[in-house]
Amino acid sequence: MDDMGGASAPDATVMVGGAAMYPDRNIVQNAVNSADHTTLVAAVTAAGLVETLSGPGPFTVFAPTDAAFARLPAGTVESLVQPANRATLTKILTAHVVAGRVSAADVVAAIQAGGGRAALTTVSGDTLVATLDGGSVILTDEKGGRARVTQADVFQSNGVIHVTDAVSLPN
Repeated sequence: MDDMGGASAPDATVMVGGAAMYPDRNIVQNAVNSADHTTLVAAVTAAGLVETLSGPGPFTVFAPTDAAFARLPAGTVESLVQPANRATLTKILTAHVVAGRVSAADVVAAIQAGGGRAALTTVSGDTLVATLDGGSVILTDEKGGRARVTQADVFQSNGVIHVTDAVSLPN
């Protein structure tokens, strides 16, 4: 499972964006240190989701990198972080969050049990369809956009992060 092979255990420290991700820290405490997730952290802050994602959870976050956000149309991120667009930003961000601690092995098992696909319901109420492409998990959003999990099983005290290469959009 090439790209889905993450940390071997929930207590292992792994590197994301040049920073150690400590399993005894929460999602926000770790994400702020990742050089690859500055846009995501800024968006979570602008949406007022810091307290929620710092809470007990557990949460599974499919975390787009800065490069993923940069591939959105010009001006999109700048517009979304404006206070007037908070509801839209919140909907987009929560379309990356699944309730519970869903490991890479859980996702792959669900795909196999589902005959090659698994539907993951996000906190926003949208669905991400997970499939396998070689050793990689691909998430297809409700608009048909595809995100590849590039780093899996970054365990946190309140959940797990799976790094993705694209922003998933809600319906």
